[in-house]
Amino acid sequence: MKLSQPIHQLKRRSKRQAREAGIPLHKALNETARREGFASWSLLVAKMAGAVPAATLFNQLEPGDLLLVGGRPGQGKTLISLELAAEALRRGRHGAFFTLEYAERDVRARLQALGLDISQFEERFAVDCSDAISADYIIRTLAGAARGTLVVIDYLQLLDQKRENPELAVQVASLRKFARERGLIVVLISQIDRAYDPSTKPVPDLTDVRLPNPLDLKLFDKACFVQAGELRFQASN
Repeated sequence: MKLSQPIHQLKRRSKRQAREAGIPLHKALNETARREGFASWSLLVAKMAGAVPAATLFNQLEPGDLLLVGGRPGQGKTLISLELAAEALRRGRHGAFFTLEYAERDVRARLQALGLDISQFEERFAVDCSDAISADYIIRTLAGAARGTLVVIDYLQLLDQKRENPELAVQVASLRKFARERGLIVVLISQIDRAYDPSTKPVPDLTDVRLPNPLDLKLFDKACFVQAGELRFQASN
């Protein structure tokens, strides 16, 4: 599907609309996307970019890596994480998506929207929406996972929501140790602090990660941030 203008021009137009109408930028971007025939700006970006960003990002990852994918709501952090899972499947790897946010049908629908026929990968891809999701639960579930499996966890800030779960720092350290021992790639989707201001910083970074509970972000080997169609990758350590 061809856009009426290049993405960078659509983004500039949306910024102008947001200023003139006094609305948040993400709402202006979504309105622009709908005029172009897409349900949201993040989906427009994903569709127009195809598999290139996910493929490029995937090539930066190695078995044992712990990757943080951060972004404000509606900016595409879940989409890029799903694209990574899809990329892993296309390359013959296994994948798993643990979510405390979505139902399984929603995850499968979003993968289908990305052009992935998930029925072809049933034996290599699992979606888990259990209310019991925590680091210990994920480690038990993936005890026999094949080396190179890409695991997405949606999302970081919910892992210690239940009082009976260990502190967030303990859980992330456990996931890092498990990923390295088993040779897995673990992707944690993360919220960004509400104080983040895209008008002063185009793309958030590690200093903008929302941390309701203490967590040493050096536990992450790599990080990726998305904002208004831009994707920025960095090594955390």
